Amino acid sequence: MAGAPYERGRGPAAGEQLQQQHVSCQVFPERVAQGNPQQGFFSSFFTSNQKCQLRLLKTLETNPYVKLLLDGMKHSGCAVNKDRHFSCEDCNGNVSGGFDASTSQIVLCQNNIHNQAHMNRVVTHELIHAFDHCRAHVDWFTNIRHLACSEVRAANLSGDCSLVNEIFRLHFGLKQHHQTCVRDRATLSILAVRNISKEVAKKAVDEVFESCFNDHEPFGRIPHNKTYARYAHRDFQNRDRYYSNI
Repeated sequence: MAGAPYERGRGPAAGEQLQQQHVSCQVFPERVAQGNPQQGFFSSFFTSNQKCQLRLLKTLETNPYVKLLLDGMKHSGCAVNKDRHFSCEDCNGNVSGGFDASTSQIVLCQNNIHNQAHMNRVVTHELIHAFDHCRAHVDWFTNIRHLACSEVRAANLSGDCSLVNEIFRLHFGLKQHHQTCVRDRATLSILAVRNISKEVAKKAVDEVFESCFNDHEPFGRIPHNKTYARYAHRDFQNRDRYYSNI
């Protein structure tokens, strides 16, 4: 599961950070103490860290969801640098990734991401959190409604609730199924990073659902699959050119 924001000790390089929120608490999932990344034998040719870096590069260069989000971040004044804003690390538990709000860095759990499709989903999910962190004063650690809103947006816009993914989960055929999936995935993401009851998490999602589900920035629509994401990216680029020429 992709995680929500959490803290890491070291600060960002001057002039390179995204819009930043200063926090002092540490919340689950904790990042493994930093030093040299654990390399662990992944294949005959690549370590897990190298494999993670290669998958990340392919995602950044080819995935239409991610390409749009990167353009959206740049347009909002938060340009993303691969080496500064992404980190492949070993993580505790079964967490796939997270957004570290204290350093404006996306953590990719190299020991839990085992294929390209999974990497695509995790990077997209966490970039939506990064986009929200850039454009709004998000209180990740003390305001559960802020966290719930970003998790609703991430579940809605990342493709995590696509028909294909839901069929793999054996979840399909329900009325308003996309909305149900978004609610469920957002609730699970909150529970992964907050020590609260499921009832409290669901209540937070319900309170923000209507407004946050209908907030489609920077996509302008719900990108149900890669084709929709490509159309959304094209429209975003055309819109950006239009406003730059006014």
